[in-house]
This record gives sequence, structure tokens and C-alpha cells, in this order.
Amino acid sequence: MSKNVVITGANRGIGLAMCMHFKAQGNNVFALCRQSSSELEALAVNIIEDIDVASDLGIASMVSALSSVDIDVLICNAGILRDESLTKLNLNTIREQFEVNALAPLRVVASLQGQLNKGAKVALITSRMGSITDNGSGGRYGYRMSKAALNAAAMSLSHDLASNNIAVGIYHPGYVQTDMVNYGGDISASDSAKKLVGLINKLTMAESGVFKHSNGSVLPW
Repeated sequence: MSKNVVITGANRGIGLAMCMHFKAQGNNVFALCRQSSSELEALAVNIIEDIDVASDLGIASMVSALSSVDIDVLICNAGILRDESLTKLNLNTIREQFEVNALAPLRVVASLQGQLNKGAKVALITSRMGSITDNGSGGRYGYRMSKAALNAAAMSLSHDLASNNIAVGIYHPGYVQTDMVNYGGDISASDSAKKLVGLINKLTMAESGVFKHSNGSVLPW
């Protein structure tokens, strides 16, 4: 049965690739982005532009555009990566990453919760860099902290949405070859997205709130 799938940050990278895979499965895909791309337009999905999920206007525009959509799968994928070190601490970029990586996904879910069908699924695309246990190199303060905050929010969402039988997946996509890392990853966006889509399709309430790698392994907090 065809599902209504909403994906943020859908114009490139992992978001674009997930749009492709969900579309190929016969789903109705709603691709949210600040600006579309030729690659996204080629997929013939429902493109909703001018959506900055970190702004009041962007959230309001998203809610308006999706007002008549009953959502089966909601994927919060939009994110940014900046670089700070202890000797080059930039509080502005740290705050920016908190807004986009942690607060924006929470705002998206909260704003669309009334449109989530009973038994729907919510997926948060996070990072193993948000794992405190897994931090073996330091640095990247804003990215690590914002993703750890996202993980905490995702766990709370798994409890708060449980009464409506809505499962929450918390996923690290892998070190993906995207613009974010200057294409220096070890897995393609398409391969990562295929694995993520597989995990989302198989997600059940029994695994709601579990922090997973795209390869299916459970990651430490």
C-alpha cells in the first residue's frame, strides 16, 4: 500500500537518495527543502521549496503546505556540519548547529504530530558523533553536542508518541559521500539511503527509541 512519506533536506545527498528509494517503492513522497535541485525535480515527487526548518516562517510554510496530508512516515534529515576546536571555539556556529540539528527536528515533529497517522513512523537522521561513549577524538563541539541533543529529543519522542503507536527510529547513516564532508565518505548516499529506508520500513514499536547504525547495529549513547 502506498504511503505518504515526508522528508526534510530532500534536495541533495541522503535526503535526495531517500526520496528516490521511497518513490521507487511506489510511495507518495513530499520532499521539503530550501531550494530544489534538478536531480530532485527529475524524481517527479511532491517538492515543497522555501522550507527552512530552523525558522518560524519555514515551519509555518511547512505546516501550511502539508495541511491536507496524512503522514505515514516523517523523516527529519536536514542538518549542517561546522567545525570548532577548543583553540578555535566559535559559539555562533555551535548555536547554528543546535538550531538546525537539534531544535529544528523537534519543531518539525511537534508541528506535524496532529497529522501523523496512528501507527506512523518518525525517523531522525542523527550521527554516531552524538554518542558520548563513542567519542574517541574530541573536537567538533557544535556537531557532537547538537547531535547528542537530537538523540535525547528522539528518545523523549519515542515515549511521547507511543500512545498513538508511533515508532521513532534514531539513525546514523554512516560516513556518507556527500557535500557535507566534501565527498570523503566511505559509502555512497544511495547505498546509505537504501539501508536507512530498509530500517525504517522494518521499524516496529519494539525498537522505537533505539539508536542504530545504517548497517543495523545498535550504537552506544
